[in-house]
Amino acid sequence: MKTVVMIPVYNHEHAIAAVVDQVQAQGLPVLLVDDGSQRSCAAVLDQLARRPQVHLVRRAANGGKGAAVISGLEEAHRLGYTHAVQVDADGQHTLADLPEFQAQAEAHPEAFISGVPRFDASVPRGRLYGRYLTHILVWIHTLSLAVKDSMCGFRVYPVERTLRAIVPAIGKRMDFDPEIAVRLVWAGAEVVNVPTRVTYPTDGVSHFDLLWDNVRITGMHVRLFLGMLVRAPRLLWRRWTR
Repeated sequence: MKTVVMIPVYNHEHAIAAVVDQVQAQGLPVLLVDDGSQRSCAAVLDQLARRPQVHLVRRAANGGKGAAVISGLEEAHRLGYTHAVQVDADGQHTLADLPEFQAQAEAHPEAFISGVPRFDASVPRGRLYGRYLTHILVWIHTLSLAVKDSMCGFRVYPVERTLRAIVPAIGKRMDFDPEIAVRLVWAGAEVVNVPTRVTYPTDGVSHFDLLWDNVRITGMHVRLFLGMLVRAPRLLWRRWTR
């Protein structure tokens, strides 16, 4: 098992160095995915990439979080990593929990390790309520309660298995996180849920587009619901036999 911490980055030049510091303090390699950031952020990433055990892959244009994660997984595979821990670049995740995510991945090497946020008062209420609707729909798409939180960006992917689950039509922006969770369940992956504290920084940068990301997420749910109908007999049989 060879693990890398993968961080998709888009104009988080003020927070990313501290995130990398926390990861490296735990002796873990880092894979930065520059998703077409502006020059000021690109310069910070170039500086960080000079450190030992920090890899940088650069996308020519911004493609969205999902596109960045896919590029990161492909690069992780090319570099020989078996597992990729995805964390956000804005510092909202409690990286002191990395050892627990690693331990669960080691105990369940073919599983999808999914963070379950424990929010404090900093979470925007609109986003908190909105994400629960997505959770309910994901439970319908998978005909299970396996994924407790489908939108948490703190998770561990088994690299090869995840790359096999990615289809050309998969969401490339904020719709990627819930869709890949569903597709991994469809592919038969075990899900291990790990509680973790999540804080929204007061000076954090959010790239969630209230209109278009919600449009994309709605389209994703329609697509996945239709996919569930086709797979329902197999999903129900799998639950019964387990």
